Amino acid sequence: MGDFNLALVIVAIVVCVLVFLINVYLLVNYQHPDDKNQAYFPKFVVVFGLSVAAISILMLPADVANRQACRHAIYNGACNLTLPMKDLWLAIYIVDAILVFFVIPFAMFYYEGDQDKSVGKRLKSSLMWVIATAIICGLLLGILYGLVGKVDFTVRHLSSSTTAFPNNFGFSSSEQCIGSGARQCSAYIANPSSETTWTMRSTFPEYVVALATIAGSVLFSIFGGVGIACLPLGLIFSFIRRPRAVITRSQYIKEATELGKKARELKKAADALHQEQKSGSKGRKWRKNMKAVEKELLLLEDDVKALEEMYPQGEKAETTWAMTILGYLAKLVLGVFGLIVSIAWVVHIVIYLLIDPPLSPFLNEVFIKLDDAWGLLGTAAFAFFCFYLLLAVIAGEMMLGLRLVFITIHPMKWGATLMNSFLFNVGLILLSSISVIQFCSTAFAYYAQATAAQEIFGHTLESLRGIKYLYKYNVFQIAFIALAGLTFVYYTAFGWRRKRPSGRFQLSS
Repeated sequence: MGDFNLALVIVAIVVCVLVFLINVYLLVNYQHPDDKNQAYFPKFVVVFGLSVAAISILMLPADVANRQACRHAIYNGACNLTLPMKDLWLAIYIVDAILVFFVIPFAMFYYEGDQDKSVGKRLKSSLMWVIATAIICGLLLGILYGLVGKVDFTVRHLSSSTTAFPNNFGFSSSEQCIGSGARQCSAYIANPSSETTWTMRSTFPEYVVALATIAGSVLFSIFGGVGIACLPLGLIFSFIRRPRAVITRSQYIKEATELGKKARELKKAADALHQEQKSGSKGRKWRKNMKAVEKELLLLEDDVKALEEMYPQGEKAETTWAMTILGYLAKLVLGVFGLIVSIAWVVHIVIYLLIDPPLSPFLNEVFIKLDDAWGLLGTAAFAFFCFYLLLAVIAGEMMLGLRLVFITIHPMKWGATLMNSFLFNVGLILLSSISVIQFCSTAFAYYAQATAAQEIFGHTLESLRGIKYLYKYNVFQIAFIALAGLTFVYYTAFGWRRKRPSGRFQLSS
């Protein structure tokens, strides 16, 4: 067992280093050229936040492996020699909450501050916003923890007498207790009056994790439900809408002229909005116009990319066209594979979580059989399904961000992502990762049983006063399935065509 624990520690260290290097690679390749060689603090926050999110997802498979380290031990206290997963869970999620509610907002306020102001004034303004947020969050957490920060466990009080050790106990279905008299030693035949509530106060770190999980669960239900359908279907319909052939030069010139005209209109609208911002006129209409300009700009960039695909230029034009076709074929393959994974997720949620008692363990049994075949297969499949949910959340946010006015658009594009968009999406990933872990620990409770994550998210969280009813009646799971179904219907009806806004801007005077 000691060798197993040492190997687990080594694997954990190697994985953390790899996660850090991968996130640095993503930052370098996704960042906008305007952010090169500057904005170092937001970049550090981005890399650190992505690493925390990825490690938190990978900690659940590590928790399962850590549990298996002492499963076959023959002496008491063997599990005390394994990794302290409960302390690690609480630490990682306290860091998660600090990043989401304090560090990332500070970095965004500083990055988006008026560039005409000095560094000191931008720091002062950002600190004031973060301190105000910290005071409000601290007061709310303190009040809520003092009033309802308790856990209500439903238990049964069972009792029986003692007797001398007989040769034959003589238990039967009608007599399940030792001795005579009215006893309640079996939960199956006990009176309803034996059921009672055992109340205890949760620890403050666990309560902070619980509230952060609730906030993340709301986002997860909305964005994850939409994303679980639009992630694979978006790839499939992208293949369906692919360019069929290379256009002629005259067609290219005509389309490029129209796009140039559209770009000049957008620049004129953006300049007018910038002047309004300088004059201090930032009302509801200004924000609406800014949202419209951002949406039109994203569509314009997509049109430029599509035009470049339909008319490749240069000495390697034929090679470029061949790579474009292969790229769309890859999208089709990934879309079909993702659709299978999404269907598996939806079916598993319905038959294992929503139906009581569950019809089948389904994916739990699949992971166990993969573990029996080879130890890492089940763990890898388990981690993949958790990561897929996180990708679905990001896909859902991007889809709704282009259609709902009250959601700010923060696209992630290769070589063209500003730090404020990076920070926003990292905050969303961090907040959603808590809910993804909670959701996975519940959905795969049979596979991840007796783990520290299940103790935190399965017992304490689902028994917390004022919150437990959301989990008792499967509110988040039902919302997830309902939104997934609506999104599937929407994509089936309208996904094959491209809907554009009118492109008219109502600039405030």
